Amino acid sequence: MTDFIEACIKANEEISSALKDGFDASWFEKTEVGAGGDVSSRLDLLAEEIFVKHLSSFGQIESEESGLIMNDALGEDASQIIIDPIDGSSNALSLFPFYGTSVAKVNADGILDSAIVCNLANGDIFLKSAGSDVLQGKLFSSIYHKPHVAPDPEIGLFEKAYAHPELVAALNEEKLKFRAPGAIAVSLAYARTVNFVLFMGAFRIYDFAAGLALCEGLEVIVEEDYVIVSKDKTIAEKIENLINNL
Repeated sequence: MTDFIEACIKANEEISSALKDGFDASWFEKTEVGAGGDVSSRLDLLAEEIFVKHLSSFGQIESEESGLIMNDALGEDASQIIIDPIDGSSNALSLFPFYGTSVAKVNADGILDSAIVCNLANGDIFLKSAGSDVLQGKLFSSIYHKPHVAPDPEIGLFEKAYAHPELVAALNEEKLKFRAPGAIAVSLAYARTVNFVLFMGAFRIYDFAAGLALCEGLEVIVEEDYVIVSKDKTIAEKIENLINNL
């Protein structure tokens, strides 16, 4: 396990420890629109601060909250670290247990060499480094294994479903059941346990850099306004046809 991935794990464990005794009232406070276009909460900024502390020595950080966070000790050709400090902020601030963090590192040659997604609500963490398989484990544990796979999943995950009622109806006609949990990187991390993961909307690097890296070996379709991931190529193509025929 690389030093960078170990630092990411430590950052996630520090965030998890901060949350374990309940949410501080100040974390619900909204601040200003972040680099990703959403209004940042104090919880987002707390998580960002922890990631910067642990990861800034490894490269220049591009955060969904504050944008580019430069480390002046590093040159312009340093690695780029893309973070979503809290993936699923609305879930977290509603105390709905499906939210986490997302980190991806792109080296100086423009190659993504590390990806980490953590579900803070249950402690699941997913890791990928260049040349290595995806691993799954738990925070505060040193045991990692191949990601769990559901052989016959009964649901998919459809992020942003609320904005696409016609597609919702089309999926229902095809008897493709789904849930809409509201944290795209975390949803992608679980792609092996569900029938499909579907996202409709503008592609933002903060949402997908790490999550898609964890989908290596699966059927992945990425277009300007939708992303489809599935273990089953037939299902992925069926969903894409539904989208294109709307």
